[in-house]
Amino acid sequence: MKKFLFYVLLLALFPTGMLAQTKNTFEIKNGHFYRNGEIVPILSGEMHYSRIPHQYWRHRLQMMKGMGLNTVATYVFWNLHETEPGKWDFSGDKDLAEYIRTAGEEGMMVILRPGPYVCAEWEYGGYPWWLQNVPGMEVRRDNKAFLEHTKAYINRLYQEVGDLQCTKGGPIIMVQCENEFGSYVSQRKDITLDEHRRYNAKIKQQLADAGFDVPLFTSDGSWLFEGGTTEGALPTANGESDIENLKKVVNQYHDGKGPYMVAEFYPGWLSHWAEPFPQVSASEIARQTEAYLKNDVSFNFYMVHGGTNFGFTSGANYDKKRDIQPDMTSYDYDAPISEAGWVTPKYDSIRTVIKKYVKYEVPAPPAQNPVIEIPSIKLNQVADLLAYTERMQPETSADPLTFEQLNQGYGYVLYTRRFNQPISGTLEIPGLRDFAVVYVDGEKAGVLNRNTQTYSMEIEVPFNSTLQILVENMGRINYGSQITENSKGIISPVTIAGKKITGGWNMYKLPMSQAPECGKMGSCTFTNSAAQAAKLKDSPVIYEGTFTLDKTGDTFIDMEEWGKGIIFINGKNIGRYWQVGPQQTLYIPGVWLKKGENKIVIFEQLNENPKTEVKTVKTPVLTKLQ
Repeated sequence: MKKFLFYVLLLALFPTGMLAQTKNTFEIKNGHFYRNGEIVPILSGEMHYSRIPHQYWRHRLQMMKGMGLNTVATYVFWNLHETEPGKWDFSGDKDLAEYIRTAGEEGMMVILRPGPYVCAEWEYGGYPWWLQNVPGMEVRRDNKAFLEHTKAYINRLYQEVGDLQCTKGGPIIMVQCENEFGSYVSQRKDITLDEHRRYNAKIKQQLADAGFDVPLFTSDGSWLFEGGTTEGALPTANGESDIENLKKVVNQYHDGKGPYMVAEFYPGWLSHWAEPFPQVSASEIARQTEAYLKNDVSFNFYMVHGGTNFGFTSGANYDKKRDIQPDMTSYDYDAPISEAGWVTPKYDSIRTVIKKYVKYEVPAPPAQNPVIEIPSIKLNQVADLLAYTERMQPETSADPLTFEQLNQGYGYVLYTRRFNQPISGTLEIPGLRDFAVVYVDGEKAGVLNRNTQTYSMEIEVPFNSTLQILVENMGRINYGSQITENSKGIISPVTIAGKKITGGWNMYKLPMSQAPECGKMGSCTFTNSAAQAAKLKDSPVIYEGTFTLDKTGDTFIDMEEWGKGIIFINGKNIGRYWQVGPQQTLYIPGVWLKKGENKIVIFEQLNENPKTEVKTVKTPVLTKLQ
């Protein structure tokens, strides 16, 4: 009787959901994944909390469930949370713990991928830009200064999500140790394999020391396991479609047994500005999904839903033809769930296959969010940004300073230099990072562009004139050996006709961390008539307007006829646009709009065709190169 009363009291003190949570277990043993003592396949999709407004998290998770998945995987973006040294932010769209809890409420397991390096086509692969200002720092190696910062990050992350591990009743079932480290080992042969392995082991130990006690795993291409695996973590293979080879290589590094998992199964691919948008057929992905299911191979779709690189969060790659390949604002990824959260033919094909193999019921996907179209948004004001900027207080130096030296992470810097004597010839800036519009006394002289390897142009600077160079950071490299070379701005001497231009440089900081306001730019702001707009042709400008809505919904702003810049909607930076394509529209989530008056601010860098209005459309344009 006493024992019965004790249990009655226990039930009264703790909600039944909490008691149920404590029963969850997850293990890797006997070549399988076990959840609560039963063999379970992991049918996962990668979806990143920070690429989706938090108001849409539940909808997107329900979309995943409706496709037949039982797990969601997410990277953790260190630079999203530690915005300045020791300054942490886990609120709003950055509330990782809430994202994980919501997944648990929807019955999903969670795979956490904390890096600290994540790649992900994300600015600097997830590293905070300010690490580059730490004395003696080199990222991603056995470096004391770096490991002190990774330890602080991992410990702070544990404070947020440690209690959400399945060992404590939460939905987190596995944690990744580092990320695609085998790739980095192959790229950095100047570092010994022993040092690489020491570093990898230290990251694994930092996770354990912080309190992460669920199973760990690594993920690499199957031919890169030698450098990427670490003792005590399950090796998984990225992009491996050959099931026989997958099992062979996992057996080799995991005591002759599974479980077998493809931690990145690519239903689409990443996309860069100025390059064709990659597309992968639905039938091909459906066939590969079925092959995995038939052969007891777990998988994680990367990406199942890509979302959007809002603000300045997109990263960049590089190759032999392009010194930087900036990632687009859209992270649609040709994924089964589109950027705006829509069902696609790929979604339907995968869902049909999964339903044939799983024992649980696959629910219908939720309804699509409403979509609206705004035929015309009047841009009533325009501001001359060049004139306004030069009224600001500059930083001065004998030589141009980098963004990092200016203690600025993102956005733009205007570099100016006054000449008392005329000079002409070839202007060369080999250290341009990344895109510059060059002016002389406010008149456009040309464009330099790291993407096209355009680092020089002819220029003529008259007597008593000012050279002005507006430089944009297009996103730090997120993959490859050059991740250690990520300073922005002008990082080398500027020369004209072979002469180094030194002394008298002014630098004006334009981080654009908040929406600029025409009303605060005084006499540099004008009523935006067609005549006034024409006067500012080829000048960098701020356009501003308001529009009134009687209903809200998702929409896509049409920037096909514009040049290059960024857009703020009600103070939210929705990302970069660029006329080169293939992305010609930017996604505006309906939750960032409101009934009544809304405000739009556009920073247009080129302004080759001055504007007085802009419109939105109901369908995105992501595949149109110019």
